[in-house]
Amino acid sequence: MQNISTLMNNKLFSGKPEQNQTSGWINGFIGVLLFSGSLPATKAAVLDLSPFFVTVTRAGIAGLLAVCVLLVFREKRPKKAQLYSLIIVASGAVVGFPLLSALALQYITSAHSLVFIGMLPLTTATFGVLRGGERPHPLFWVFAALGSFMVIGYALSQGLSASPIGDILMLLAIVLCGLGYAEGAKLSRELGGWQVISWALVLSLPFTVPLMFFLRPLSISTVSSAAWIGLAYVSVFSMLIGFVFWYRGLAQGGIAAVGQLQLLQPFFGLALAALLLHEQVSMGMVGITVCVILCVAGSKKLAVHRQ
Repeated sequence: MQNISTLMNNKLFSGKPEQNQTSGWINGFIGVLLFSGSLPATKAAVLDLSPFFVTVTRAGIAGLLAVCVLLVFREKRPKKAQLYSLIIVASGAVVGFPLLSALALQYITSAHSLVFIGMLPLTTATFGVLRGGERPHPLFWVFAALGSFMVIGYALSQGLSASPIGDILMLLAIVLCGLGYAEGAKLSRELGGWQVISWALVLSLPFTVPLMFFLRPLSISTVSSAAWIGLAYVSVFSMLIGFVFWYRGLAQGGIAAVGQLQLLQPFFGLALAALLLHEQVSMGMVGITVCVILCVAGSKKLAVHRQ
């Protein structure tokens, strides 16, 4: 098993740059597709479960699965120099974004929260420069910033006073998520995509498992099946499997470039929110999403791979 894992890591960047970028976009797209169900699933879960319980449980379940995978492939422990990056990944992707977004969804709908995903490419690209050593073209920031301002403007136009707490929590969640994405992508060049999220989850286990039992609901009879299904989805697909593809895609194709695929997430997420949660999706939500994606399409051509 160790030989198979080593071979997979060696092949990650062994092809031509064009092949790596193509693979990066494919892996990134699969990751975004899996992430698209995260907010609707989280919304379904927090309707009957505490957001704190949902956060630690999704990380705890994914962490226990990660332990099994690491043992099967007999992966070596990360180096001490890599622990700092893993802590950042755990803080942003394992705890920060899941907790803050779950808290936000107590105040806003999942359809409304998905609009904030439009800011993820900008925050991910920013941390890609700060932590990943990437240097996009200056015009890249013009398109990325324009798309983000559209998202913020839409949130303000909907009446920020109606749910200021929810919007602020989502903004903070996006910042931490971008940091976790960029740091994980940088470390994936050394450890591999699935190893990064697996070790980050394992490092979180001493905190998540005890809290999972401490925060458990007093009675499970009052929890709907939809809430359990939502919790199961974010535990397996959003917290583990999605990151396997996402971190590999970012590492192969570049954090700033492949990170723009996150603008597809609102499309998929809005469809799921309307289909599964019967939430109202206004034409304004769809329109702003289209405008943001057009901006990111322009920035995509100006994103340069890591230098």
